[in-house]
Amino acid sequence: MNNKGISKLTIVCISIIAVLLVVVGILVGYIAGNKNSQKSPENTTTQVVSNDTTEEVTEATEQDNDTGEIAEEETEDEPEDKTEDKTEATTEKSSDDKKGDKDNDKNLACYVKMTSGDHWENGGFIVKQYNAVIHNKSKEDINGWEIKINGVKGGKLEGSWNGKFKLSGDTLTITAESYNETINAKGMVDIGFQLKFKDEDSFDNLSDPVLYVNGEEYTQEYVKEEIEVNAEPKTPESYASGSEFEKHGRLSVKGTDIVDKNGEKYRLKGVSTHGLAWFPEYVNKKSFETIKGYGGNLIRLAMYTAEGGGYCTDGDQDKLKKLIDDGVTYATELGMYVIVDWHILSDSNPQMNQDEAEAFFKEMSIKYKDYDNVIYEICNEPNSGASWADVKEYAEDIIPVIRENDKEAIILVGTPTWCQDIDEAAKDPLTGFDNVMYTVHFYAATHKDNIRDKLKTAHDKGLPVFISEFSLCEASGNGEIDYDSADDWFDMLDSYNISYAQWNLANKDEASSLINPDCKKTDGWKDEDLSETGKWMKKKLGEK
Repeated sequence: MNNKGISKLTIVCISIIAVLLVVVGILVGYIAGNKNSQKSPENTTTQVVSNDTTEEVTEATEQDNDTGEIAEEETEDEPEDKTEDKTEATTEKSSDDKKGDKDNDKNLACYVKMTSGDHWENGGFIVKQYNAVIHNKSKEDINGWEIKINGVKGGKLEGSWNGKFKLSGDTLTITAESYNETINAKGMVDIGFQLKFKDEDSFDNLSDPVLYVNGEEYTQEYVKEEIEVNAEPKTPESYASGSEFEKHGRLSVKGTDIVDKNGEKYRLKGVSTHGLAWFPEYVNKKSFETIKGYGGNLIRLAMYTAEGGGYCTDGDQDKLKKLIDDGVTYATELGMYVIVDWHILSDSNPQMNQDEAEAFFKEMSIKYKDYDNVIYEICNEPNSGASWADVKEYAEDIIPVIRENDKEAIILVGTPTWCQDIDEAAKDPLTGFDNVMYTVHFYAATHKDNIRDKLKTAHDKGLPVFISEFSLCEASGNGEIDYDSADDWFDMLDSYNISYAQWNLANKDEASSLINPDCKKTDGWKDEDLSETGKWMKKKLGEK
């Protein structure tokens, strides 16, 4: 083969290859261009977001964030990585917004509120205790509930109660026991557990609890029922001439003290009725006059909310409000001070019947706004896991309801654990409200230095305290009387100028009742008509 022949062959081959390359290039360009024309911003977005945020994020990607106008053309001209950056930012915002909704418990008709308690070291681990309460504010029972808490990876379950607990990977799942699988309408379920980690910072990774019902995340919004209140203000009759009230007038709170209209320290002392529904006969003018004759200047009207005959259960609300109205009228005519007491007990957490409480105190504060002797007690004895955070949140809702009508009346706020944990309130008191006091209850045979020390701590921190209920016996309201402990209590109350109401004005067959069970008189009691507690009460009220 000569050189000239080789040259021609080479030229032909090169020409063929060049033509083929051009054809392939055209085909590749066509295919690529066709694929690009089918790729929309929506498809790009949905590949990088979760199902529950796809629709929201797609809309955000199609619109310009500043103008809200369609920005399709600009998106097509932008590099793909820039579109993905915008999508990720939008996804993150969506997640934050959803978390914000979770934090607002009151948005849901049924929700979980989790609080942490003490922590301690154990075997190289940090252990922390948690309390989770499911609040059902709806009018329907809830069944098939489940709670999930994320961020538990690396942690261990140390202890638990009132639920079935399963820790798997990053998630703690809590399901119902047989006895609490139904959360009654307006009811609650209280759950507790302890987690442990190697370091304390790991606890910060825990997510807010999420409630599931029958396998679905609970999202039903709470619709507050507006209750019509048609109360008319009442004008008090003239107070008894020469009475304690005439001398001292409307009371207020200054520091840890109650002061009278002249700014002088003043002290309230008297008795509390038993449940108005059960012992209504003691709400009469002569009964109160007898207490006044002993030296008392205060009557507390205890209206139970949840027990049989309670205001929020099966009680006759009109009859109960009539008893309160009678009690306020009699106390006013006698120149005495009077506490209107929302007596929660078995309902434990004041938030359980908060709607009813708001309507009740709205009506009471409208009716008695011109009465300078009325005091409002908004929650008797929070208990059974109701935290100070719960009580404080409730108080922050109820106090403005009263203040809308009655600007100056003293308001008493209960404290956790049957009004024993006054120290918790002292750590985080209510702010922005005047004339507010915090209650302590004691039963002398049960509550001794442990509760007195808490009161001292609160008083030393400047918290104004009111003993709105006490007796000499055990916490059950019955049992042995402990006069020595009662004397220790009153040494403290006297030195701190703390006001009090003794439990209870009735003839119930128990140690705390002031009247003997066989005495049928409803006023004018002689010493032989009084129980041992009643005789002590009479002597104490008579002391200057």
